[in-house]
Amino acid sequence: MFPNLTGLGIQEPKQIERYSLRQEAHKDILKIYFRKQKGELFAKSVKFKYPRQVKNVLVDSGSHQYKEVTEINRNLTLVIDELNIITKPEKMAEVDVKSKILKDLRHLEKVVACKIAEIEADLEKL
Repeated sequence: MFPNLTGLGIQEPKQIERYSLRQEAHKDILKIYFRKQKGELFAKSVKFKYPRQVKNVLVDSGSHQYKEVTEINRNLTLVIDELNIITKPEKMAEVDVKSKILKDLRHLEKVVACKIAEIEADLEKL
């Protein structure tokens, strides 16, 4: 039913809760978050990097000047279409930016605290 997601190695696409997409240099970074399973502190996630496609676009036909532009990878657009079917994302205008930033900050605090505890436990073993 979701050939592009299964092609990425995702066995159970229905377990996907949400995803994020960001651009870094000449790559698009797709991160897929799964529903938290019983007994897990944090939900699992996987990250995929897609190189952006580079194209030369004619800017001025008189002087034959071209400009190099990048655009999203076609395979990534197909994956995002499938993810949108599964997650049914909210409209960006409806999302309160301040509450989203605060939610992201709280999540980051939890992740960092968990990682610090993990490192301290490893130190205790030494």
